[in-house]
Amino acid sequence: AISDPDRSETFYEEVLGLRKLYRFGTLVFFDCAGVPLLLDKPEDGSPITPQGAIYFKVPDITIAVAGLKKKGATFVDRPHLIAPMPDHDLWMTFIRDPDGHLIALMMEAPKGYSPSLENAL
Repeated sequence: AISDPDRSETFYEEVLGLRKLYRFGTLVFFDCAGVPLLLDKPEDGSPITPQGAIYFKVPDITIAVAGLKKKGATFVDRPHLIAPMPDHDLWMTFIRDPDGHLIALMMEAPKGYSPSLENAL
């Protein structure tokens, strides 16, 4: 659920770069890697409770962070190693949409990856 369809439409389309499928009233649909993402404002005006998380796999987390920062995204944390896996290292960082819903960027990096983080936040 979203509180302001115009604000969320701008964020998901212009900041995150998702392709908008269409909008009908307060319903806004985006293509989220082949899965339709529906954003809607509750008709009863009930308060928005941030929930869930959308994870986006990116090829280079430092480039993705820099690009999103330029577009106005505010990060919750710095890119960091979440889990050393057998064949790669999993790096993540998080932002929130205008209503506080969590959005993650994740990178499956080569073992021993050491990102340049001086410009990450």
